[in-house]
This record gives sequence, structure tokens and C-alpha cells, in this order.
Amino acid sequence: MALNDTLSNTLSHILNCEKVGKQECIIKPSSNLIKNVLEIMKRYHYVEKTEYVENNKGGILKLKLTGKINKCGAIKPRFSVTKNEIEKFEKRYLPAKNFGVIIISTPNGLTTHYEAKEKNLGGRLIAYVY
Repeated sequence: MALNDTLSNTLSHILNCEKVGKQECIIKPSSNLIKNVLEIMKRYHYVEKTEYVENNKGGILKLKLTGKINKCGAIKPRFSVTKNEIEKFEKRYLPAKNFGVIIISTPNGLTTHYEAKEKNLGGRLIAYVY
């Protein structure tokens, strides 16, 4: 299994676990980017609980799923967006207005497209979930 993009592998693994109806999902290896993306997903109630376990091989994340994810994925290439372009990508990656979130890496850290528009920030698109 190729581990070129761990975030993409993580999100597709979460989606597969959701589709077969699993309650828990184990992710390895973990990274700070993955942890931050999962925190945003937790804030929007797509993931119920995350637990980090250190194993000296990159760590393991245990997730408790809520069953609310219809689709999620990493955005490749990681497009640069200004605050004015966010709506264009919102239409491309999300099925409807105010449905789902796009995760953007801004100078202030990872945030959702709602917060980026509110704070007039641009950045790079990382992932989407709805």
C-alpha cells in the first residue's frame, strides 16, 4: 500500500468504514495535519470522539464514527484560494450551500471555509466533508 498522501488515505479509510457501518475506525500512521482535520470534523459532528495512542511508529488514532459522513476526501492539487474565490470551490466540492465543510490551511492554521470567509482569509484547500 502506497503511503504518498496520508491525509487522503485517512479520509478514504474513514469513508469506507462509514459505508460498511462500522462504529470505530483505526488510523495509522497519524500526523498533526490529520489530527487537526479530525478536530474540525469533530467540531462539526462528523466524528464523535478521537483518541491518540503512541506506538513509536507514527502513532495510532482511534475514531468513534457518528454515521453522518456522506462523502469526504482530500483536495488535490492543493489549490490556493483568495477570500473571493472560496465560493467557486464551495460549488465544486459541496453538494449544496451551507451543507458540509471545506477545510482550508490559512496563515492562522487550519480552518473551515465559513471561518475563512468571516475573517477574510485565503489559503490552500486541504479537504472537504459532507
